[in-house]
Amino acid sequence: MKKLFIPLSLVLVLLLSACGGNSTNIANTAGNSSSPAPTDSASASNDSSAESGTFIYQSEDGPVEVPKNPQRVVVITRFLTGNVMLLGVPLVGVDEMSKTNPKFEEELKDVETVTDESLEKIIELQPDLIIGLSDIKNIDKFKKIAPTVTYTYGKVDYLTQQLEIGKLLNKEKEAQAWVDDFTKRVTDAGEKIKAKIGENATVSVIETFNKQLYVYGDNFGRGTEILYQGFGLAMPEKVKSATQKEGYFAVSSEVLKDYFGDYVIFSKNEDEDNSFQNTETYKNIPAVKNNQVYEANAKAFYFNDPLSMEYQLEFFIKSFLGE
Repeated sequence: MKKLFIPLSLVLVLLLSACGGNSTNIANTAGNSSSPAPTDSASASNDSSAESGTFIYQSEDGPVEVPKNPQRVVVITRFLTGNVMLLGVPLVGVDEMSKTNPKFEEELKDVETVTDESLEKIIELQPDLIIGLSDIKNIDKFKKIAPTVTYTYGKVDYLTQQLEIGKLLNKEKEAQAWVDDFTKRVTDAGEKIKAKIGENATVSVIETFNKQLYVYGDNFGRGTEILYQGFGLAMPEKVKSATQKEGYFAVSSEVLKDYFGDYVIFSKNEDEDNSFQNTETYKNIPAVKNNQVYEANAKAFYFNDPLSMEYQLEFFIKSFLGE
């Protein structure tokens, strides 16, 4: 990593007090509440001169001038790390959960751990692009360090999200190719799984997180997007009702049977308390007695980025079809 020749604290003061007109992010001058969101008409425009090495990306908050070929990207959210990794764009900073993802850790071993509060560290990393969620702290300060683009979680589906990241990184063709291929593989696998388990079979997704047991809806990672949107499998009515507002619902082990479908995906974190599996209540649930509870590694199963979903699809094919 390149060393700076002036104190980081001085750099921070200079950057954060700089005139907004010097920022590469033009969202403050051109963006407004009526700016087009990625769901509507976001697209990459290559009108900028070739010499500038930039183009205008239409973000949720308005147009942002971003590099055509980013080489030092910081992602301040665990939800989008895999989206960037799939497209082969160099990362210099990611969050802690991305670093500990068993599917990511080898590739990210030399990448720095950052948060939305580690301003000095991010300055030292000299990013040419910063990506995060719309609710991160210090967005205005990040905009003065590098072009900063944020997304609202769940505003678009997982396929559209990857296309947006592709537009942002000037790799829309690559993103579209993955979307087309993944969609076909999901459709093919879903047809085979439905043929085997039946059109009316129900599936639940559960997880222990922070000492609490949860069931999940159709858009909260853990493979839910593939199961319910991609495969078109049914969730139990009680799960559908309970997760409609937040996307997840906390349950006690005593009533877990009421939320279990014919099949259950258990996103299991070995660091959590999973002792409920040793109770007679749990052992007598039909899905458990029928060996139709499939356990996945939660740390690799949490998210709905492309790399996580590749693992999820592989897991479902093996669990349901034995392939």
